[in-house]
Amino acid sequence: MITTLIRSALRKLSIAALLLCGVTTFTVMAQDATTTVPQTWQMLDYLATDYAGAVKDGAVISASEYAEMREFTATTRSRIDALPPTATTPALMKQADTLVASVDAKAAPAQVATQAHALADALLQAYPVPTAPEHAPDLARGATLYQNRCAACHGATGHGDGPAGLQLSPHPVNFTDQTRADQRSALSLYEVISQGVEGTPMASYAQQLSSDDRWALAYYVGSLAYTQESATGADTWQHDTAARAQIADLKELSRVRVAQLTPTLGAERARAIVGYLRAHPDVIHQQALAGIPLARARLAASLTAYRAGAKTQATQLALSAYLDGVEPVEPQLNARDGALRAQLETAMGAYRTALTSSTSVASVAKQSDEVDGLLLRAQEVTSDAAGDAAATFLGAFTILVREGLEALLVVVALLAFLRKAARPEARRYVHAGWSLALVAGGVTWAIASYAISISGAGRELTEGLSSLFAAFVLLGVGLWMHQKSIGGRWQAYLKEKMAAALNRRSAWFLFGLAFISVYREVFESILFYAALWNDGQEVWLLGGIAAGAAALGLIAWVLLRTSHRLPIGTFFSASSVLIAVLAVVLTGKGVAALQEAGWVAVSVAPVPHIELLGIYPTWQSLLAQLAILVLLAVGFVFNIRRGRQPLPSPQGAQEVVPDAK
Repeated sequence: MITTLIRSALRKLSIAALLLCGVTTFTVMAQDATTTVPQTWQMLDYLATDYAGAVKDGAVISASEYAEMREFTATTRSRIDALPPTATTPALMKQADTLVASVDAKAAPAQVATQAHALADALLQAYPVPTAPEHAPDLARGATLYQNRCAACHGATGHGDGPAGLQLSPHPVNFTDQTRADQRSALSLYEVISQGVEGTPMASYAQQLSSDDRWALAYYVGSLAYTQESATGADTWQHDTAARAQIADLKELSRVRVAQLTPTLGAERARAIVGYLRAHPDVIHQQALAGIPLARARLAASLTAYRAGAKTQATQLALSAYLDGVEPVEPQLNARDGALRAQLETAMGAYRTALTSSTSVASVAKQSDEVDGLLLRAQEVTSDAAGDAAATFLGAFTILVREGLEALLVVVALLAFLRKAARPEARRYVHAGWSLALVAGGVTWAIASYAISISGAGRELTEGLSSLFAAFVLLGVGLWMHQKSIGGRWQAYLKEKMAAALNRRSAWFLFGLAFISVYREVFESILFYAALWNDGQEVWLLGGIAAGAAALGLIAWVLLRTSHRLPIGTFFSASSVLIAVLAVVLTGKGVAALQEAGWVAVSVAPVPHIELLGIYPTWQSLLAQLAILVLLAVGFVFNIRRGRQPLPSPQGAQEVVPDAK
């Protein structure tokens, strides 16, 4: 039964490997959605803004507007349903159904706006399309374009009173209306300029203006409602860290709305910040926070949001504090103070969990202070040690040895097994598996970096899911090896298989296990090295990598020599225990990675952090490892009891690794 499960899992492994390596498939899907997604997003944004003109206090105040809103929701739902399916499609459809029901029920405008914006954000997460300019828009160019192409309808100052516009129906939008402008982002305006608005005189400018010109025009138009407030925005942006924490780059600036910031900053501060940045988008590069300072600012912003009752926003800011602030500098921090990095990860995870529960504000504030203290220490460590040659060398060495040791143990066990089984010709499948994993890790990193710019969450998810999958496979292999090592069964099994030719299923088993064991380590290691490369100590970094590779080679040689001298029964008994231990270790690391990505809650447990053994001070990871230990214990006891039974008569099987019989 166990071997059948292993075979089934490894058949799926080839599919999983293709998904992990073939990131280009995702790019093709995104290309298919590049037209539909922006149009659907624009429709949702328009709905969130204009629904208030159709319904008030549960009654229709404009039949034509309300009919249009219902049409928009129905069209949105059908367009989402027609998009290439992803794992998020059911959730998107559920949100779309909820929005349709709210509009049909004439729900309050605030409720509909919230649901429409949430669905629009979820749509962009599921189908990433460009949502920001590649560089800061030129506002002078935007002003010129506005006067030449827009002022005749919208008026010279944006009040919607241009001479041509007075003859149009409906009248052009008044860009200085703050109530309406508060609901719109620069991205909203860009999409209107690009797509036009069906059923109105607003035409598409996608063919007439370049993307840079459309962004310049969108930012200029988006600043017209906040000309007075933006005068104080410079001082707020310069000195208000909590306000700066809300916007880290052009992507966030392009998508942010004043209404989105109001719950935490207040309307006045939100308008000042948004108005100033839209009028001066170049300062986002000069003054935006990054690294640990960004993490500290987002942490403070999350506490402010929690105090205001915005729990969802508080949780998102807390997750961003780790993924956008800490995760990018994690290699440097880990190289200089690994214990601090581990303590920080656990504390930030526990803080996020507190935000999602009914924890008192005082308790959350206390946790926030503790995390901020750790972040301050991390900031001092990373800034003081920047460019330290010794730290870079040790960091590079430690990363390779730490990440490569687990994969090395699996590969060595497979090679030693084939040597004991006198099947040297099969070793090429193992070598092909780990070699291809090295290549695939590099290719995946390159595609992720240059094609879709994989996020911190994506990195953690890749590590977590691949770790858990590898742990599942190793669990089955460990139990199988233990079963064959009891009561003379392994010797009988080898005698039976020695003369058999290695068939295709056995070869793919060896290849698949070697590949998945190495791939998960390669991907993370390359990302770590890419971050350390920016420290300016390239020679020392390469030296650390070379020293780590030499250390792993020496360990592999010692293990192979030792395993060659061990009695066959002892070797396979020890191998089954080793593989079982690796399954427990990978389970802990997999759960920890999912916690860092925000997929699993964090409840701190009073145990030490031992990363080498995959032990993390959280109840979730410990309970997962306990479950694996229970399965191993039950399996080992079952194998021992079966070992007391007489050996079955030899069968003419054709495999040298687990079969389905």
